[in-house]
Amino acid sequence: MKKSVGLKPLDFAVLAASLVLIVCSAFVLYPLSESGAAVIIRGSGRTWVFPLDAEERVAVPGPLGETVVGIRGGGALVLSSPCTNQTCVAAGHIRRPGNWTACLPNKVLVLIEKKDENGTADTAGSIDAAAW
Repeated sequence: MKKSVGLKPLDFAVLAASLVLIVCSAFVLYPLSESGAAVIIRGSGRTWVFPLDAEERVAVPGPLGETVVGIRGGGALVLSSPCTNQTCVAAGHIRRPGNWTACLPNKVLVLIEKKDENGTADTAGSIDAAAW
């Protein structure tokens, strides 16, 4: 008859230490808030800038009509747009500096930037001319 091998106290200690390490690394890699981050909305030759923790709803005019952008819950998203494919609406929330979404047919760009300690935009991972 085979003897079943159960978990030993050291197994539980290793499991507990692994869980603590995973949770701690998640807080380091994904902080709860991005202080100094801003939502930037560009369209029709205008630019709107809001803090990431704002609660706003912005109607951005474009060649096809109005694209409505919502800022809430530490992120931004396109709520509605007059474009036919609705890819910008399906993209959902953007929450981290460097994230962006755009309604290309309506020429509206929404991005999140973080300011460095000097107050200038941290451009690491930002959109360049080839992407826009």
